[in-house]
Amino acid sequence: MIASLWQYVLAGVAVGAIYALVAAGFVLIYQVTGLINFAQGEFAMIGAMTAASLASGGMPILGAAAIAVAAAAVTGALCYLLAVRPARAASGVTLIFITLGLDVALRGLGLFVWGTNPLSLDAFTGGAAVTIFGGVLPPQALWVLLADVLVFGMLYLFFRHTYVGTAVRAAVANPAIASTFGIPLRTFAFWSFVAAAVIGGLGGVVIAPITGATYDMGLTLGLAGFVAAVLGGLDSLPGALVGGFVLGIVEKLAGGLLSTGWEQGIGFLILVLVLVVRPQGLLGRAVRRA
Repeated sequence: MIASLWQYVLAGVAVGAIYALVAAGFVLIYQVTGLINFAQGEFAMIGAMTAASLASGGMPILGAAAIAVAAAAVTGALCYLLAVRPARAASGVTLIFITLGLDVALRGLGLFVWGTNPLSLDAFTGGAAVTIFGGVLPPQALWVLLADVLVFGMLYLFFRHTYVGTAVRAAVANPAIASTFGIPLRTFAFWSFVAAAVIGGLGGVVIAPITGATYDMGLTLGLAGFVAAVLGGLDSLPGALVGGFVLGIVEKLAGGLLSTGWEQGIGFLILVLVLVVRPQGLLGRAVRRA
């Protein structure tokens, strides 16, 4: 029994690392713009499908991954320039519907370009599964964990130890004063979309050997990433990491101990509970209402 529980936990860590990458994109855009981008999962889809299709044509995985991440970055830039920036003066609800529309449009684009057939991508490294205290992880899961370390580490260094990162945090804390001092809020918003798309594209590349690549994978990833972001706190990058792992572990425990139906649905139960009990999330800051 204990061995089974430990295996469920390890499986949850592998899945949670995936969710954390998607959640990081949600949190990054929300921190800079105050917008929840429901198209975030589609950036991962574009990364996964692009890398898988190029690799299947004989391109080395490194080149395929680089092009896939670049394709996701361009997609993020176009989403902001063509859909979000022209509507920045609109209400928050309108902007949310715009990102939902982007989600549907990008999924339709994926269907048009790649069709319904799933694609596969070889694992970056071969070899046997990694054994940890009797439980096993597939080798590709270590690449996902490495991507988490790189992404969250670089974001921490950027926001805490660079002039531009400090300016972004100042702008987020007080947009009115930031505008007075000439801090380019729109430029920051643009680059937040590009950075979130890069994170999503990278996530898609590293998870494709585990999950496969399909045109509609962004919907599932986006929902899970959103739940993880809310669970950890939409204004907290560390919360995105914690939320991803907590959600992944809870899902696998529920699926192993109860049923696969619970694994698929418990995320929404967690979302409701968090919104009712602790709306700011595990590591988010509470908002004092007048």
